[in-house]
Amino acid sequence: MMLAVTCLHVIICLFLIIVVLLQSGKAADLAGAFGGMGSQTVFGPRGTATVLSKATTVAAGLFMVTSLTLVILANNQGSSSHSVIQLHKQSAPAKPVAPSGQPKK
Repeated sequence: MMLAVTCLHVIICLFLIIVVLLQSGKAADLAGAFGGMGSQTVFGPRGTATVLSKATTVAAGLFMVTSLTLVILANNQGSSSHSVIQLHKQSAPAKPVAPSGQPKK
């Protein structure tokens, strides 16, 4: 089950990366390069939601769901409920090496 969710998570992640990189910025025209805005609106031009922006929204939602699912599955699979600090305290400390008493030449 966890392997299937992991594979799905990786596929969604790659899809999300591709979809975001395919989108053009809000000021992608020549005027945007010099600081000019193509419209008189306060926050810049805002067009209708394109297919790529809708795909980004869906992929981001699926990415979050699969991330939470992987965390829940990982917590349920773990047999110990100890933290790393507790495990470190339980391990035996290293014993120092006793000197041999022979001087080195």
